[in-house]
Amino acid sequence: MLLRYSILFTALLANLTSFSQTTYPKITGYFGILHPIVTVSKDETNVNFRDYYAVGFPTGINIWKNEKIGFSFEIVPNIKDDVGTSKVTNILFHPGILVALGNGYTFAGRAAFESGGRYGVTPVLNKTIIKNKSCSYFVAVPLPLRFGNDHPATFTAGFQFGIAF
Repeated sequence: MLLRYSILFTALLANLTSFSQTTYPKITGYFGILHPIVTVSKDETNVNFRDYYAVGFPTGINIWKNEKIGFSFEIVPNIKDDVGTSKVTNILFHPGILVALGNGYTFAGRAAFESGGRYGVTPVLNKTIIKNKSCSYFVAVPLPLRFGNDHPATFTAGFQFGIAF
C-alpha cells in the first residue's frame, strides 16, 4: 500500500514540475556596463582609468534554443574620455553563440565588427550572481581580440556587470 502511494505521489510531483518548466525557444534581453581594464598590442599597453576612461554599454537579446545552447545579438556603444574630451568612439556589432556551462555560468563566443573598422572575436565567460523571477544580475569577463584598420592586433581584458530580464 505504501508503495502505491509513493508511486502516485512521485507521478503527481513529476506532473507538477513539468508545468513550471521553461518552453523553448526562450528570449531574454539584457543591459550592462563594460569596463575594459587593459589593452595590449605589440606596440603598447594601455590601462583604463590610468591613461583614459573608456566604458561600453552592451545591450542585447538572447534566444535560447534549449537549456544548453542559444544565439545572442549584442550592440555595444563605446564612450571614451581622454584629456577631458568625451565622445562615442565606436559601435560594436557582436553576434554569438551561447553555451550554458551549469551552475549559473555561460560561455559566449562572439564575432566582433566595429564601426571604427576593426574586427575580431570575443570569448566571454558570464556568471549569474543573483536570480529572481523578474530578472537576474550577472558579471562577465570579456577577452576581445581585434584586428584590422591598419592597427596592430590587440588583446583586451575587461569586466562587465549587468541585468538580464
